[in-house]
Parts: sequence; C-alpha cells; structure tokens
Amino acid sequence: MSAPGYVLAIRLSSQQPFQDGKESTDQMEQDARKVVMVRFGEIFLKSEPVRREFLNRLRDNIRAGLNGMNADGTITITRSRILVNADSSVDLVSLLSRIFGIVDIAPVTCCGNSMDDLCTTAVKVARPHLTPHTRFAVRARREGVEGFTSQELAAEAGSRIINAIPDLEVDLTAPQYEIFIEARKEGGLVYDTRVPGPGGLPYGTQGKAVALISAGIDSPVAAWLMMRRGVRLVFLHIEPGRFGGLDIGRNVQNNLAALSHWIPGLEMTLITISAEPFYQALMEISEPKLRCVICKRAMLELASRYAEKSGCFGIVTGDNLGQVATQTLHNLASISSGIAMPVYRPLIGYDKEEIIDLARRIGSFTSEPGDTSCRALPPRPVTRSDAGQIHACMEHSSIRFIMEEIFKSSTRTVIKNGVFQTVSGL
Repeated sequence: MSAPGYVLAIRLSSQQPFQDGKESTDQMEQDARKVVMVRFGEIFLKSEPVRREFLNRLRDNIRAGLNGMNADGTITITRSRILVNADSSVDLVSLLSRIFGIVDIAPVTCCGNSMDDLCTTAVKVARPHLTPHTRFAVRARREGVEGFTSQELAAEAGSRIINAIPDLEVDLTAPQYEIFIEARKEGGLVYDTRVPGPGGLPYGTQGKAVALISAGIDSPVAAWLMMRRGVRLVFLHIEPGRFGGLDIGRNVQNNLAALSHWIPGLEMTLITISAEPFYQALMEISEPKLRCVICKRAMLELASRYAEKSGCFGIVTGDNLGQVATQTLHNLASISSGIAMPVYRPLIGYDKEEIIDLARRIGSFTSEPGDTSCRALPPRPVTRSDAGQIHACMEHSSIRFIMEEIFKSSTRTVIKNGVFQTVSGL
C-alpha cells in the first residue's frame, strides 16, 4: 500500500459533496452516492507547496480525461481529497487507471459516518461476495470522527457481517475477501475492490523533453517510463523513406497511439523529419562500418537542436546496453560526445524480456511488426568507435548540410486520445 496521506475521492453522482455525515441512510440510498477513491503514493512525501502543485496538476489531468470523454464534472480539492461531480455513466475506473500519479482506484459506496451507518453499509457491500466458510477480514480506519476507535469499528462491522452470513471465518492474515471501511469527518466510505493505477508522478510536473520514437519495442517503453515520472514529451521520428521497411510508419503510429492512451484528454506532439536524403548521404561515406553510429549521432544532434528550440531539458532514447552494435559502452560514449543536451536512457539496464513485459502492459507490443528493417545497415557495423572518427566522417561529407535542410522541412502532428492531426511544419 502506498504511504498514508492524501486520498482523491472522485464522485460519480450529481449530488453535493459529503455533508459531514449528517444525511440519513435512506437519503444516501436515494442519492445513489457512489464514488471512486484514488490513492497516491510519493506525492504525500513532498513539501506542502510541492504537494499542492502536484495535486493541482493531478486534478487538471483528471479533468482533461473527463473532458476527453465528453463528461461534465466539477473538481474540488480539500486537504485530503479531490471531489469530482461527474456523470455516473462515465467509466471512471478505466479512465483513472491510466493517469500517472495514481497508485490504485477503489469504487466506493458512500454513507454516513456513524457506527450504524458504516456497519449497515458494510453488510450490504459484503453480502453478495460471501458464502458460508469464506475467510474474510474487515479493515477499518478513522479520521476526524469521535465516539469509537478503528478497532471497535472493525469488530462491530465484522460481527454484523457474521450475523448476516453465518459460518464465516475471520482471517486477518490471508483472507479470501477483504472489506475496507473509512470513517471520515466528511462521511463514510466502504469498498472491497482496488484497481491498480500506473503510479509515478502526475504528467507534466517534471518539465519537458524530446523523445526519439521508432517502430521498435524499446523507444515507446522508454518514453512511457519518463512520462510516468512526470515528464511531458515531444516525440521526434527520423523517417528513413526508401531506406526503411514498409511497416515503419504504421508501427510508429501504433506506438504513439498506445502512449496517448496513458494521458487521456491531453495532447502529444510528434515531429517528423523526412530523412531519405540523409540516408542516401550515409550510404556514400568512405567508412561504411560507421553508418550506424553516425546515424545515431545525427539523431541526437537533430533532437538536441529541436530541444533547444522548444524549451526542452533533455533527450530520451530507448538505448539498452549491449542490445545492438550502437549500444555498446564505447559507441554510446562516442555517439553522445559533444551533445550539450542531457541524454536519458531509462532502459539502459533492462533485459529484453523485461522490456517486452512492459510493452505488453503499455499496449505497444506487437508480435507481428512486419517489415521494419533498415536498408542502410552495413554488413559489419563498428562496435568500438570513438568521437573523433564520427566527427571527422561527418565533417568530410555532405551530411551536416543535409541535416540542416531536412530539419527545416519537418512536419508537426498532434495526437490526442489516439487521433492524429498533422498541423504544420516547425
């Protein structure tokens, strides 16, 4: 479980927020007051000003998600909650399970905060899930409510559940069924289901970076890991034209659509550089074995240039140590040499199976990628280059001039909720 602290309560009904637990149970039933409770972890550990900033950003991201579903709602932040009045038809659990910063989500039944209201609601919630001899546990907590302790609340609720369903077994260590009861000043909450969220930090709290995106498995996973840490990404794709496989464009689009799924209602930007002239020049260099490292170096230079132009604070790549020739320690060092912008490689220590597992979770993995080959791949790419070799080869060819030209012709595409719209050039 995450660190104790703030809870975000996402209201499903059109009723007003909790009214200090003073409404009757009958009125609660008439109002159908059901909520989704969202938990978060490390935000709680931040200083008060930072915590407030992060919670505001989380609230804004939730609002964007609701807007993306054409759902009306109002969001109110208190010290321990964000309350959202929203259309009850909205699948908030599915939505919130894709928002960074959220650890888990629990569909919650609201009630009064008296002992009787809490226990009566607990019986109603638990009854459909229990049969004789089921091992169960009641977990109770109290905040801002007087008159009973958490232990007394758990004991009373457990007793009433056993009276309603005979022959149950209490098991606090390894129960088959758990029910959670929270008595709060604002009202009572009862729930028995938790759906995991992605965790991390709210998207957009850690500044902006450029992420190189390709048709492969690694780059979208690397991007997702940085997004999960709150980094807002601008994506850069170096399009190889006739020097790349026929399915590259489709796979890049699928990768971006999968990533867009994790920031519902928010826009992503893709910068596409048509690099066929660059690849043609690459085929003509005097040292064919250097093609791959020069290609990667050019990508970093183009990304660095765009990062400086757009106020980004780094470059994200899908590099994974030792996976291919360009990802040896020697080549990574020489490729990055002289790049002023920080280069972040979140997958550097992952093995391939770990990356694939994450890709499946993200939704970017495909077992049939099709033709994503590179036609410029040399027979024997170098594994131990140095920065001087790369620099000399680039300076004594037309590559730098061509890089300047292809950068000017870049196009910009906006992606929102998986929908792509080409806007303009840079």
